[in-house]
Amino acid sequence: MNGKVSIGTRGSALALWQSNWVKSALEKQFSHLSFALKVIKTKGDRILDVPLAKVGGKGLFVKEIEDALLDGRIDLAVHSMKDMPAEIPPGLAIGAIPRRENPQDVLLSKNGLSLSNLAAGARIGTGSLRRAAQLRYARKDLDVVPLRGNLDTRIRKLTTEDLDGIILAAAGVRRLGFESKITQYLDENIMLPAAGQGALCIEVRQNDPRITPVVGVLNHLETQAAVLGERAFLNRIGGSCQVPVAAYGKIQKEILVLCALVADIDGKTIIKETASGSTLHSVDIGTKLADRLLARGAKELLEKIGLTEHETTKR
Repeated sequence: MNGKVSIGTRGSALALWQSNWVKSALEKQFSHLSFALKVIKTKGDRILDVPLAKVGGKGLFVKEIEDALLDGRIDLAVHSMKDMPAEIPPGLAIGAIPRRENPQDVLLSKNGLSLSNLAAGARIGTGSLRRAAQLRYARKDLDVVPLRGNLDTRIRKLTTEDLDGIILAAAGVRRLGFESKITQYLDENIMLPAAGQGALCIEVRQNDPRITPVVGVLNHLETQAAVLGERAFLNRIGGSCQVPVAAYGKIQKEILVLCALVADIDGKTIIKETASGSTLHSVDIGTKLADRLLARGAKELLEKIGLTEHETTKR
């Protein structure tokens, strides 16, 4: 086996932290191999002044890296799982899903105020339609404003753009050492996380006999079961960054409890359901949960947002 293994990654501080974590974990397991990072700039890294929902959604952060994986320039790729589109391109596969970090969203507020104590009209920044819709549902009196940029940039904008608060993923904040800036961890009843939030995706070429066994040592079965259920829901519902959709699974004694929602953009309507079953059937649980939401009116919400009939009824 060739001793050199190339790991593809974005160049943001968070992406580099995540990729270096994977690199270090693999080095401990395979001391005879040499692992090196290869930074690849994605379209999402180049377009920082337009909301993701208007320029293509999640695939913006992975396509160039997946292209490099397919043509052999890299041997594996490390992504934030929530950046992954619901469908993996032909020829590629999820090789491992390591143990998940805290999946919650968090509030960072300028004056240390919790969400319920923010004044009416407070300006809260987020680049996520999912977060914006749930914020508006919980606090109709807040001014939710667009926020783009890497995590450290968004934290800086809390001050430079005169915001009263910003909403971020706990995992990224904690990984980059900004935990002391967290004002409040938002309960899932207030802010249901995105599918895959807090988890990493190690992507490989399908059936790669050299790399698949290597990355497989980092797979965490409980995290995998929860995330695959969340992604099955996302795939069935036709969700992306262009849709206010959330899904979060918890494992309780080998039972997956999966909660999911679809909202309209202004947060006036949220359709939410929970399903449970054996972790062995997580994909089926996610798919059937999506069908229940579609039957309850999620299909009409999605069509209002602009999705096609095909996207909301596929499979």
